[in-house]
Amino acid sequence: MTRAWTVGLIADTHIPDRTRTLAPEIPALFARAGVCCILHAGDVVAAGVLEQLARVAPVHAVRGNRDLALWHLPLRREVRVGPYTLGLVHGHGTFSRYVRDKVGYLLGRPLPFRRFVERARAAFPAADVVVFGHIHYPLVRRFGNQWVVNPGSPLGNDLSPVPPSVGLLHLRVGQRPRPEIVFLSR
Repeated sequence: MTRAWTVGLIADTHIPDRTRTLAPEIPALFARAGVCCILHAGDVVAAGVLEQLARVAPVHAVRGNRDLALWHLPLRREVRVGPYTLGLVHGHGTFSRYVRDKVGYLLGRPLPFRRFVERARAAFPAADVVVFGHIHYPLVRRFGNQWVVNPGSPLGNDLSPVPPSVGLLHLRVGQRPRPEIVFLSR
């Protein structure tokens, strides 16, 4: 019997500091997909978001740079789904790295996407899939046998016309992981 799982991926919900509520289509999408768990890659802001998602499936979350009230969340987390190892990190790095990136952004420099991907990979060099957030931009890249995924944000991206998004990660024993970005309505 072949074992298969689907994992829900979400990051940067920013509730309530940038929006009031989680769009109802997100829990509905995860429920329709039959997710076995949901990975939240930080900037949750309010614990109620995790509680809402937990009504669909167990939630594993990490702390992002905006999660001041969620100090109980780890900065990094490793999750096992069947034979797969999934790494979860927000991606903002150390405080000094975050400040340098933020100052550069405020001065008009483009976000260093490659640096964020490298940081995520460095946090989990042996993981099959590394999921990170922070950049509000959906991204799927493969490096040999490792996938790096950013599900984007349900809010979209302030820097570009990229629509709001979440992700699904399809896992099947004996096959490569298959990440999927799902764009949401605005």
